[in-house]
Amino acid sequence: MEPTEREPAAQGHDEAWLAERFEDHRAHLRAVAYRMLGSLPEAEDAVQDTWLRLNRTERSEIDNLGAWLTTVTARVCLNLLRSRNTRREESLGAHLPDPVITADRASQPEDEAVLADSVSLALLVVLDSLAPAERLAFVLHDLFALPFEAIAPMVGRSPAAARQLASRARRRVQDAAVPQPDPDRGRQRAVVDAFYAAARGGEFDALVALLHPDVVLRSDFGGRRLASVIRGARAVAEQARLGAVPGAEIHPVRVNGLVGAVITVRRRAFAVMAFTVVDGRIAEIDAIADPERVRRAAGAVLSSED
Repeated sequence: MEPTEREPAAQGHDEAWLAERFEDHRAHLRAVAYRMLGSLPEAEDAVQDTWLRLNRTERSEIDNLGAWLTTVTARVCLNLLRSRNTRREESLGAHLPDPVITADRASQPEDEAVLADSVSLALLVVLDSLAPAERLAFVLHDLFALPFEAIAPMVGRSPAAARQLASRARRRVQDAAVPQPDPDRGRQRAVVDAFYAAARGGEFDALVALLHPDVVLRSDFGGRRLASVIRGARAVAEQARLGAVPGAEIHPVRVNGLVGAVITVRRRAFAVMAFTVVDGRIAEIDAIADPERVRRAAGAVLSSED
């Protein structure tokens, strides 16, 4: 009886050790999955799927746990991206990725480490336009420094072909000219605060002055409502002036590391907005007004204010 009594205990110890090692890698895996998918729920599902696959795999088959987990997560994400094609063809307009919302407080060293690794919604929009294999190659190589020898088997290509995938993706990203925001978040916040003040006051000329001439406003309403993209300072200013919601409250937050806001109406989350401020003017605005996504993304930050 003694050997059979020890075996479950040893197995339990092995499972606990494996669970601890997986938790050590969870944040990295979520970061990979989020950049691959632009969806927080899907990223969580991909990480959970990786955990389930780990539990079905013989430990002797894994030489490097971190590399194995990253590979499996990337492959799960690649399959999810490929399955989106039909759904995206049926969708109405552009889709904004899920925002990562954090409190807008005085910056702490641990916050800086997180923000340094953040990726803007604007970049995620560009990544969303890439072919699945291109996105995987770009994300894993350019954002996480994986060698092409490791990426090649994931996409069923040679290392040279994987390099070409990343190169095509990189050109698409460069051609999109994603603006680089002002590094001073205090200056960013001052511009955004002035924007909201002008919008509430219906001050059209003041709004135009705060906007870059080629500013882009992307709006995602979710459901069956058509998403929209508006370009140009005067057009965006007119939309901001007319779109001010009576009784709305503005809660300053950071959205993917950038200055942003959660808008509530009668204490209910209404919209999330992210601003890219360049040289003292707003170059891009990303607005999500899908009620379910806004509640899910903003809930923790809003509850911490109560």
